[in-house]
Amino acid sequence: MAANDTIADMLTRIRNANLARHQTVDIPSTKMTRSIAQVLNEEGFIADFIEAGEGNRRLLSITLKYHGKTRDPIIKNLKRVSRPGLRVYSNRKELPRVLGGIGIAIISTSSGIMTDRDARRQGVGGEVLCYVW
Repeated sequence: MAANDTIADMLTRIRNANLARHQTVDIPSTKMTRSIAQVLNEEGFIADFIEAGEGNRRLLSITLKYHGKTRDPIIKNLKRVSRPGLRVYSNRKELPRVLGGIGIAIISTSSGIMTDRDARRQGVGGEVLCYVW
């Protein structure tokens, strides 16, 4: 599969694995997917991630997180905002709030990939990649 939109592919794989209650999900590793996985890990949406494989065949193995005995997924939804056909940018004053601050927006800034909260704190804007809640 020659997916041009690696971020949408990553979000879809996580969404599907969550629905099927999988423990881990494998995603082709790129600098962008690694950064997004790092943000999801720091914000507590995923348990952990590791990179495996060699050369061009590197995979990110993401360990998903569920609530206690009910095994309800921590991630309720993932929504791609900016896409290759329609980029969505936001300056520092207009950074989106997801569900009144319950969720996060992942922003690609000149200082790297970060949450809307961190971008607001650092006073930078950028491309709004996706919403997670």
